[in-house]
Amino acid sequence: MNSFLPPMRALQAFEAVGRLGSVNEAARELGVTPGAISQQIKKLEIYIGITLILRDGRGTTLGPDAKAYHEFVSQGFETLRQAQYYLERQKSGTGLTISALPSLLLKWLNPHLHRFQPQVGDVSVRMEATHTEPDPHLLDGTFRLTYGNAMQSYPYSRVLFTDTCFPVCSPEFLSRNPGAQDPARLAKIPLIEIDWGLAYGNIPHWSDWFKSEGFAECQFKPVAVYSLSGLALEAAVNGQGVTLAQAAFVADDLRLNRLVRLSTKELTMPEPYFICWGQKTMGLPVARDFLNWVLTEAKELQVSSQK
Repeated sequence: MNSFLPPMRALQAFEAVGRLGSVNEAARELGVTPGAISQQIKKLEIYIGITLILRDGRGTTLGPDAKAYHEFVSQGFETLRQAQYYLERQKSGTGLTISALPSLLLKWLNPHLHRFQPQVGDVSVRMEATHTEPDPHLLDGTFRLTYGNAMQSYPYSRVLFTDTCFPVCSPEFLSRNPGAQDPARLAKIPLIEIDWGLAYGNIPHWSDWFKSEGFAECQFKPVAVYSLSGLALEAAVNGQGVTLAQAAFVADDLRLNRLVRLSTKELTMPEPYFICWGQKTMGLPVARDFLNWVLTEAKELQVSSQK
């Protein structure tokens, strides 16, 4: 196998196909024909000596070795994108960038952000939702909201809050499945699982919930598994089943009666959420204001969850 890097266009085509799950979608994003994408994939397969793309009646998938290879390749392209964002921020001057885990941004920060925006005046605020942790060297002018040990790679960080989990479902689903409020019957009811991946293997799952209720050997099979908490909550709102919701993410849905809480018991997340920042972030005029504001919001959440 070659020790030199493959052609960049071939890597770009492979990254897009793996991320989008379709040769046609990759072609549309890159502005080329599907045939050109297929040619680049074939060129890459010849170069590295393994089959990357498997085609069946359901579409395009990656082979086992290709999935691991794609993860490394996608990390490289994500770093390149972050470098481009960094240059754009440097050129734009005083803008504040907030990077966060997608559900943390969507379900906690964004619903509260209108309270902070009057403080920033004409300064633009850029929001970036990504599971990929930014390169700490490219974090100048950026805050990163993340979870657990990921904070260790950043120069500065503060604890935001430690969240809790409990089961929720839609009112309509509960009316059809009143047994959802009974821990002994819950395993037989459609369950929605949340799985953030191997890097976050210690977050609470349904197996942890049943163990806490005294049913350690309980057998169950989720009807759906989501990598984003926000998607799992939307599935629950739509009446697909019961999910373990984080208190910070579900507050508005409970208040609006889109979801109902099924138990007063809760599981504590094993690690807290953090806000992190780079060496020069505090040089921005609004950076300290934002930090103080978000820490206050986090403190209020922690206080309200203890009532």
